[in-house]
Amino acid sequence: MILYSLYECLDFKSCLFLICLLLLLIDFIRHKNPTNFPPGPWPLPILGNVFTDVNYKTVDQLTEKYGNIFSVRNGSDKIVYVSGFKMVKDVLISQGETFTDRPVSPLFDTLYKGRGLSFNNGYSWRKQQQFSMSHLKNFGEGRKTLEKHIQRECYFLCRAFKEEQGYPFNPLVKINNAVANVIGSLVFGHRYEYDDVDFQKRLQMSAESVFLTGSVWNQLYDAFPGIMKWLPGSHQTIISNYQKLENFLKEKAEQHRQDWDSNNPRDYIDAYLTETEKRKNDTKAGFNFGSLVWCMVDLFEGGTETSTNTLRWALLYMIKYPDIQEKVRAEIDQVIGSCPPTMSDKANMHYTNAFIHEVLRKANLVPLNMARTARKDTNLGGYFIPKGTVIITNLTSVLYDKHEWETPDIFNPGHFLGSEGQFCRRNAFFSFSAGKRQCPGEHLAHVELFIFLTILLQNFSFSPPPGEEPSLESQVGFTQAPLPYKLCAHPRC
Repeated sequence: MILYSLYECLDFKSCLFLICLLLLLIDFIRHKNPTNFPPGPWPLPILGNVFTDVNYKTVDQLTEKYGNIFSVRNGSDKIVYVSGFKMVKDVLISQGETFTDRPVSPLFDTLYKGRGLSFNNGYSWRKQQQFSMSHLKNFGEGRKTLEKHIQRECYFLCRAFKEEQGYPFNPLVKINNAVANVIGSLVFGHRYEYDDVDFQKRLQMSAESVFLTGSVWNQLYDAFPGIMKWLPGSHQTIISNYQKLENFLKEKAEQHRQDWDSNNPRDYIDAYLTETEKRKNDTKAGFNFGSLVWCMVDLFEGGTETSTNTLRWALLYMIKYPDIQEKVRAEIDQVIGSCPPTMSDKANMHYTNAFIHEVLRKANLVPLNMARTARKDTNLGGYFIPKGTVIITNLTSVLYDKHEWETPDIFNPGHFLGSEGQFCRRNAFFSFSAGKRQCPGEHLAHVELFIFLTILLQNFSFSPPPGEEPSLESQVGFTQAPLPYKLCAHPRC
C-alpha cells in the first residue's frame, strides 16, 4: 500500500531517475573492489575504464601514478597490469602455476572454442604444448633437418634480394614469404613461390589480424560481446580473416588425412594425426581434427609474424648502425667464412649472438604479454588478487628496466657480452615471455634468426637509400613492427 502510494506520487522522470540510481547502486556493489586490491583509475558505472586507453605507452604513465601493480575495469572484468622485472618474474615464474591459465576472450572464443595452443587451458593445453614444442625442436631427424629447411629458404630469399640489383626496396614481403615458407614446411610440408598471389593475400590477412588484435575494438568486444557482435568494426575483420585462415589450413589437413602414413610422418600434420591415434582413449588431451587446425593457426600465424618483424628490425638496425653490421660480418667471415652456417657455429659467434638478442630486446616485439588469469586467490606485491582476476604483464618494463640494463634505451649488443667478449644471457631477457606459457616457437625463432642473418650477411652488405636517414619509429598492434622502410642490398663479390 505504501509503495503504491509512493508510485502514485512519482512522475515518469522521477521513476526513471530512481531506476537509474538503483542500477548505479547495483553496479557499484557488484564491482566493488575487495580489500587491498591494486589501485587504479576510477571506473565509469557499467562501462568501467573502457575509455582509458591502456596500451604499452600509456601503461607507463599509469604505472608512474599508481605503482608497478595497478588495476582497471573493462566492462565487468577486473584487469591487473604488472610492471618491472621483479614483479613480472613473480607472475610468470615464481607464481607461474597460479597464473598459467588464459582468461576467456569472447572475441577469440568465438573462433578457438578452447582449442589450439594460445587460448587453451589445463591438461589439454599442457599436452598440446608439449607435443608442439617437441615437434618444433625435433622435426624430421632433429636439428639438422630444420637447419636444412632454413638454409634452402635462404637461397630463395637471397635470390629475391639480388633481383633488386642494389636499388632501394622494402624487404617486408620477401622476408615474410621466407619466414612463412619455413613454418609452412614444418607444419604442412609445402613452400610457395614469392610471386604466388593467393599466398600473399593469406599472409596479408594474417598480418592484418595480428595488428588489429591490439585495437580498442577488440577490447570493446571482450567487454560487451552481446552488443559488439552485431556492430561493424575491425573486430569483424579479425573474425573473418581467422575463418579464412582456418579454412585454408583445414584444407591442408584434409589433404594429409587422405594419404597419411603413421610410420612415415612428413610434417606437423602427420605427426599430430599419429598422436591423435595414440591418444584416442585420452579424450581430455584434446587431440582431434578441430584442435589440429587451430594449433596450425597458432603456429603459422605466431611463427610468421614475430620472426618476420624481428628480421625487419635486425636489418633496420644494421643500416642504422653500419659499424655494428661490420662487426657481425667480420665475425661471420672469421668463424665460418662462406660455409653454410649451422647452429653448432653459434657457440663460437659471441658478437653475432649478442646482436640477435639485442635486436629481440630493443625491438620489444610483444610490449604487453598475452593475458593470464589467477587460478586461485593469491597475493602479489602486497596486494590481494582474487581468483579469476585477469593479469597482463608489461614486458616492455622488463626489457627496458633501468635496474637490469646498463643502457636500456640504447641499442647495445654489449648488454649480452661479458668482460672477455663472451656471450652472456641475461635474467631479464623476456622477449619470448617466461615460465610455463613461454612461447613454444622460441627454439625455432632462434634457429631462423641465426641462419637467416648469417647467410644474408655472407651474401650482402646493407645500407639505407642514398640521402635517407633510417627511422626507428614503430607501429604497434598486438606486436611492435618497424614502420615501412627501404634498404639497398649490395651483393658481396
